[in-house]
Amino acid sequence: MPTNQAQNNFPFVAWLRDVAPYIHSFRGKTFVIGFAGELVQKGGLEALIQDVAMLHAMGMRIVLVHGSRPQVQEQLDLRKVTSRYGTGAMSGYRITDPAALECAKEASGELRLDIEAAFSQGLPNTPMAGSRISVISGNFITARPVGIVDGVDFMHTGLVRKVDSESIAHSLANNKIVLMSPLGFSPTGQAFNIAYEDVATATAMAVKADKLIFLTEYNGITDSDGELIKEFSLRQLEDHISGLTLADADLKVLLQNAIRAIKSGVSRVHLLPHDRDGALLEELFTHDGISTMIAASDIEHLREANLDDVGGILQLIEPLEDEGILVARGRDVIERDITHFSVIEHDRVLFGCAALFPYSNGLGELSCLAVDPEAQESGDGERLLKRIEARA
Repeated sequence: MPTNQAQNNFPFVAWLRDVAPYIHSFRGKTFVIGFAGELVQKGGLEALIQDVAMLHAMGMRIVLVHGSRPQVQEQLDLRKVTSRYGTGAMSGYRITDPAALECAKEASGELRLDIEAAFSQGLPNTPMAGSRISVISGNFITARPVGIVDGVDFMHTGLVRKVDSESIAHSLANNKIVLMSPLGFSPTGQAFNIAYEDVATATAMAVKADKLIFLTEYNGITDSDGELIKEFSLRQLEDHISGLTLADADLKVLLQNAIRAIKSGVSRVHLLPHDRDGALLEELFTHDGISTMIAASDIEHLREANLDDVGGILQLIEPLEDEGILVARGRDVIERDITHFSVIEHDRVLFGCAALFPYSNGLGELSCLAVDPEAQESGDGERLLKRIEARA
């Protein structure tokens, strides 16, 4: 019979303890997930549906918005119709003539049926086998024409005029996944082809989503050296987007939508690669995520501790106390000494702590320096040490 300690070394136990706070935090929250048509084209639909079904089972409210650009292009190629795109402010937007509109309708209809079928088959041979997931779609988007921009008539290319947020909220409250296509209709019944990024953003704004998540061809946002930038504040993103070139037209559309969403009150926008299996789960349930997250302000905070942090501090130091690395301290001791502690908080979860106990001769003692194992390669320990040095 294995000992309790041996049982606790089983990786699943540590993993479950790590993800449990995220599951608790996300339960009942609304996520709008927009994914490019390339994800379906490259065979990633089944894996995405499995991950979305898992989020739904955990109590998250999901709105899915699919793209269809490669599918539309495939239909146009079959009909030997040349694609045309806007320039300048409308770079990245398709000029939708009547032939392109018919292709967009056909592609969106086929994709919607494929997605609904994937949910309806019950995900055989997966942990979600036998789960019954209701998916609802409808005419949630009222659209208007882009019109003439810089002398170019965009014809049946549209913009979102209004989102039927009440119907979407009602469906989510009734435990349904809402599926939306990149099409909208005018009050007179005219159809418009809309960028899926615009549909996802307008929907996230209308339903006051907690997260807007894009699964795209981009592996997040990189700096001038090609290094991934994992976190962006709104101000940093606005500075970054001003330096993009015409070659970055599609990325600029994506980032402009992220800015709109954040300014309207959406808490977080995530940009994930669509060709990475499990990217959605890795981003949501790990400390650092795998790609770029955008928020209104800095997500990580280095601050002085308060009594609300006692439980989090104990969780950080108890494993080190058990190993004999730190002297054991009870809750009452931490509460008594709480003003001596500094903590690193990431998205409202503590990932590091340290304490400074000053002496009368002007010196001080560093104590209780602890960083969550998941964040030990992130530089949190160094930042805490510098904070303590500054306080000394």
